[in-house]
Amino acid sequence: MSSGVVNGGVSFWYADDGFPGVREPLGGDASADVVIVGGGYTGLWTAYYLKKAVPFLRITVLEQKFCGYGASGRNGGWLYNGIAGRDRYAKLHGHEAAVRLQRAMNDTVDEVVRVVGEEGFDAGLHKGGVLEVARSPAQLARLRAFHEHELSYGEKDRELYGARETAERVRVADAVGSSWTPHGARVHPVRLVKGLAAAVEALGVTVHEQTPVTEIRAKHAVTPYGTVRAPYVLRCTEGFTAALKGQRRTWLPMNSSMIATEPLSEEQWAAIGWEGRQTLGDMAHAYMYAQRTSDGRIALGGRGVPYRFGSRTDNDGRTQEATVEALREVLVGFFPMLAGVRVAHAWSGVLGVPRDWCASVTLDRSTGVGWAGGYVGSGVATANLAARTLRDLVQQDSGQGGRTELTDLPWVGHKVRRWEPEPLRWLGVQGMYATYRAADRREFVSRRGESSRLARWADRVAGRR
Repeated sequence: MSSGVVNGGVSFWYADDGFPGVREPLGGDASADVVIVGGGYTGLWTAYYLKKAVPFLRITVLEQKFCGYGASGRNGGWLYNGIAGRDRYAKLHGHEAAVRLQRAMNDTVDEVVRVVGEEGFDAGLHKGGVLEVARSPAQLARLRAFHEHELSYGEKDRELYGARETAERVRVADAVGSSWTPHGARVHPVRLVKGLAAAVEALGVTVHEQTPVTEIRAKHAVTPYGTVRAPYVLRCTEGFTAALKGQRRTWLPMNSSMIATEPLSEEQWAAIGWEGRQTLGDMAHAYMYAQRTSDGRIALGGRGVPYRFGSRTDNDGRTQEATVEALREVLVGFFPMLAGVRVAHAWSGVLGVPRDWCASVTLDRSTGVGWAGGYVGSGVATANLAARTLRDLVQQDSGQGGRTELTDLPWVGHKVRRWEPEPLRWLGVQGMYATYRAADRREFVSRRGESSRLARWADRVAGRR
C-alpha cells in the first residue's frame, strides 16, 4: 500500500468529521407503530417524514452498527437526479409515467437542500450541478445520445458542451465534450447522515444502534436482544439486505471503492479549474465519479472488486491495494498535473443491485412489511424520494391519507426475480465488469466513434437492457 494512505476506517468522511457517539442498543422486547430496519439515508428520511406527518406515531429505528455505517457514510456525495430503472419503467408503464418519476427526482435535489436548511445543519452542500464528460470518440457518441435521451424525459435545462466549453468548467485531459444538469449538488455524506439522525431524534423517534436485525416478518423485527413488534416493519437495509434471513438473493451487494487526495494547493486548483464544484462523472462503461470536497480535496470512486462471493460485505471499508492504484490511475488520467499528489485515504462499501437494476418502493398491505432500495449507486437523493413515498404508502394503508402523486409513481410495487445462486452470480458479475473494462480499453485504442460490442453484450447478460 502506498505510504501514508489510511485504508478503511469506514470512510474518509468519518476521518474528516469524526465518528458519532454510539446510541444504546435495544434493551429487550418492545412495541411501536412503525419499526424501521436500517439507520442510513432511507431509514432516517422515512422516520423523519413519517414523524413530521403524524407526530403521535411511535417510531423505532434499528441499526446494526451506527447510523451511516453503510453506503450512507461511504458514498461519493452525489446528490443528483439519476434513478436506476427509469427506461425499464417507461417500457412497463409508458413514457409519461417515467417522465413523472424523473420530475420527482429533479425536485428531490431541492427538497434535500430545503430540509437541510430548515433543520439548520451543515451538510457541506454546494449545488453546482452534475458534469459528465466524454474522453474518446465512442464516449462522445454515447454522451450525445445520453443528452438527447435526458431531454426526452423533460430535462429542458440540461446543457451540452464541446471541448472548449468543458475546459472552461474543469480541465479534464482528453475531454471532447460534456453534458451538464443543474439538478445535482455536492454533499458531505457523513455530515448529512449525522444531521439527519439528530433531527430525527429531536422529533421524538427512538433510535437503537448496535442492534442487528436478523429476520423481518409480518409485524416483527427480530434481533439478538429482543423483538420489536409493530403494524408496519420497513426494510431500509439496501446493500446489506442479503444478510437478512431469506434475503440472500434479493439484492446483490455491489462493491464500490473510493480514494481521497490530500488537500490541493491553490496553484493546483488554478490548473484544474472546477470553480463551479460540479460533481464529475464520465461516459466510460466502468465509470468514475468524483467531487471537489469542501476542504479542497478530490474524492474519486469507481468499481474495484465489484462483488464478493456469497453476497458477503466488508467490515470497515478496507480496500485492496490494486484497487487503490487503479483509482489513482483514473485520477491522474483525468488530471495529469496531479501525478505527484498523495492519496490520503481509501475505502469501499456496498450498494444494492436488483436483478433488473431497477430501484423500487413497496408496501405489502397484507403483512405491513415495506421496503425501498436497489438504488444501484444513485441513492443519496433517491433515498429521500423513496422515504417520502414510504410515508405516503403507510398513511394510505393506515387510513390517514389517500393516493398521492408519489404513490402513483411507476416504481411503486415493482416486482423482480431474485439473483441466481452461487457460483453463477459471482461468475456473472466478475465477467460483466471485466468485459466493461475491456470495452473501455478497446474504445480508447481504436478511437472509433461507436460503443464496443463487448459493452452491449455485457449489458444484455447483466439484464440492463
